[in-house]
Amino acid sequence: MAKSQKTPPPEPHSVGMGRIFRNVILGGQDGVVNVLGIVLGVATATHSSYIVLLAGLAATFAESISMAAVAYTTTKAEAEHYDAEVRRELREIDEIPQREREEIEDIYRQKGFSGTLLTQIVDKITSNKKVWLDTMMREELGLENPTERMTAFWQAVLVGGSAIIGSLVPIAPFFFLPVGTSMSVALGVSLAILFLMGAYKSQNTSGKWLNGGLELMIIGGAAAVAGWLVGVFFQAPAS
Repeated sequence: MAKSQKTPPPEPHSVGMGRIFRNVILGGQDGVVNVLGIVLGVATATHSSYIVLLAGLAATFAESISMAAVAYTTTKAEAEHYDAEVRRELREIDEIPQREREEIEDIYRQKGFSGTLLTQIVDKITSNKKVWLDTMMREELGLENPTERMTAFWQAVLVGGSAIIGSLVPIAPFFFLPVGTSMSVALGVSLAILFLMGAYKSQNTSGKWLNGGLELMIIGGAAAVAGWLVGVFFQAPAS
């Protein structure tokens, strides 16, 4: 007897993990870039580790709270928009089902289906109200169900926490090293981490890890130069 073939396991595709990954990168890179420019500017202007730490930590927590708030409000707005569209689509399915059926037909006709097969697909979809609604939301409106993603609170925690961790990268050397040395270490380590973040992000999206790494590193370098120039302009005279 021939051995029965085993069904291969489904490939792991996770929208939730993709959103987690995106939020970690977003919060982390924003924290590194913003605080790097601040600490280099303040260090150049004051030559004081104490003032650098004061300014850097203040920026760290202000930035993280701001990023978390944006993530929270954006996620809530997406959910509210989705719910409003669900209510509208349900009303249209109840009140003008023929027009909604024609929209399903148009969607699948554009995918290359026709004739009897197209009719069977449309009949199958419209025979189940939930499937019908889900199809309209995804195929017509391009909207993803927010219940399949993290809540607004956890989105905010993830983005805000990542921003704090990223912000501490350029600040950390000033806890242990002289100002001049700390500036060099903060710049070097921050640019290296930005390169790795950009490379990893691009490797998992476009596959062009070098371009992604260099792009994010250049952005961090531009922020560092901007902060340094401001610090030079406001540099305190030597005592």
